[in-house]
Amino acid sequence: MGLLTDELRARIGEQAVYTAPEPVGRASIRYYALAVGDANPLYLDASAAQAAGYSDVIAPPTWITETNQYMTGSRNAEGYMGHGWGIELPNTRLVRGGNSYTFNKAIHPDDIVTATWEIVDATERTTSKGTDMLIVTSSATYTNQRGEVLATNTESLIWTSMGGAA
Repeated sequence: MGLLTDELRARIGEQAVYTAPEPVGRASIRYYALAVGDANPLYLDASAAQAAGYSDVIAPPTWITETNQYMTGSRNAEGYMGHGWGIELPNTRLVRGGNSYTFNKAIHPDDIVTATWEIVDATERTTSKGTDMLIVTSSATYTNQRGEVLATNTESLIWTSMGGAA
């Protein structure tokens, strides 16, 4: 093995915090709902949302998962502007192991979202075919300007050895 270096092990507990530069906004909610094909009136019609007990439209819960909507910074080589840990492991292939979201509160147009990411674990394993792999688990907590937890996410990233020197 050898994919889990001391340098990577030392990163367990590392955090990254991103706060949106402005509120979510009604337009962002509408654009996202239309883009994902969800015409729920709670996302598109303030009167319908108010009749359901909300002060205004709310965002589809998965809106929060698209961090490039509210993050700032430079795009990476693939054009992505979202969170990444910048872990580069030579002679490996990165695959997403999955995400597990919990949606706690409705997202409102006036919410200013902060995403706090943390590396919570890194484990080295061998696949059934004898290939080395590294599993990095991170968690994210999404809050609004009042500190209310909007959602949480646990994410697994898996690097598998492609052979050769690591």
